[in-house]
Amino acid sequence: MGVTPAIAQTSAPLQVSSVSGTLIQPIPYPDAPHEQAQSLKVATFNASLNRPAEGQLALDLAGPHDAQAQAVAEIVQRNAPDILLLNEFDYDSQGASARLFSENYLKVSQRGQAPANYPYTYLAPSNTGIQSGADLDGDGIVGGPGDAFGYGDFEGQFAMVLYSKYPIDAANARTFQNFLWKDMPDSQLPGEYYSELVQSVLRLPSKSVWDVPVKVGKSTVHIIASHPTPPVFDGAEKRNKRRNHDEIRLLNDYISGGEDSQYIYDDNGTHGPLESGSKFIVLGDLNSDSNTGESDPAAIKELRTNPLLVDPKPVSEKCSAFAGSRIGRSALMLDALSTADFGRGGKGVMRVDYVLPAKALPILDSGVYWPATGASGADLTEGLPPVSSDHRLVWVNLQLPK
Repeated sequence: MGVTPAIAQTSAPLQVSSVSGTLIQPIPYPDAPHEQAQSLKVATFNASLNRPAEGQLALDLAGPHDAQAQAVAEIVQRNAPDILLLNEFDYDSQGASARLFSENYLKVSQRGQAPANYPYTYLAPSNTGIQSGADLDGDGIVGGPGDAFGYGDFEGQFAMVLYSKYPIDAANARTFQNFLWKDMPDSQLPGEYYSELVQSVLRLPSKSVWDVPVKVGKSTVHIIASHPTPPVFDGAEKRNKRRNHDEIRLLNDYISGGEDSQYIYDDNGTHGPLESGSKFIVLGDLNSDSNTGESDPAAIKELRTNPLLVDPKPVSEKCSAFAGSRIGRSALMLDALSTADFGRGGKGVMRVDYVLPAKALPILDSGVYWPATGASGADLTEGLPPVSSDHRLVWVNLQLPK
């Protein structure tokens, strides 16, 4: 059983129950704003709000002057999503960092931008930093970040948090933190690399997978959030490349349903995929580009072309201006859909962050926040590394379900 997820109204003190694990109780709040709104804007952003030591992020966010947090908050305010997933946001069981970021940054105007108020916050534990008790990275030593179920120096490093202007139905949320890799049929688990003992405990999600129902008007929209492992930092066995593939495949199987998806079970032991006909949005930093990089492109291609969803193919001002131009000695073609810049002489410009809505949620507009050089806000995303993050915020504006 996993630790119980947390949900809170971020505008008031967090309330922690005495049950096993952590449950931050929702505080009564009137119906969400925008009840008469015609659209729903959903965004994902790997904000790189991770720190090298446990508790450091909360300390950095305790005051309103952290430059990176200010930049991230300004990007959020400039885009004003109704639902926002932040990847690489360190988890703590009390929800302190999530609350402090909301109170001291999102709800405070950054350089004249309108504050962003999210009454509802969802967070849950991550596999990062949780020790497996085995030598997963093959360095001959048991312990350390490479031997955790997900790479991390402490439990909860590089986790994620969901902010929403609409009520979150936490009672019906599902998490898949403890799903074992070996339990996926026809997986790419490298059995020749991992012993049977290791395979018996090795979890597939490097962080977690969440299915978070959000009440939008009279409808429920399922936010399918995750952050698969980077497909690099491994050896000839390609364990991370294979894991990235299967983490993305898990998402595809979950939304596809049918008999082939009955193998999936959540942290409460409930088997089965997303209920057929559900409205959903798959989002997060999936660490895979269909056209470049070191991931196995098969899984992300299958997800993007799943007939149950639509890939909006959002573009940015910055990359649109240079799309099709050749950069670097490799003559790499710059893609207008890119969402991150990892450097490497241009070879690190990739599309790895996605917002993929169900066909039942018509797309009105979409974009990647990457301003053209000289445009307002361009200083937030320029430089290597930028003051904010090496990823860009990706958003999709959807027609609200009736």
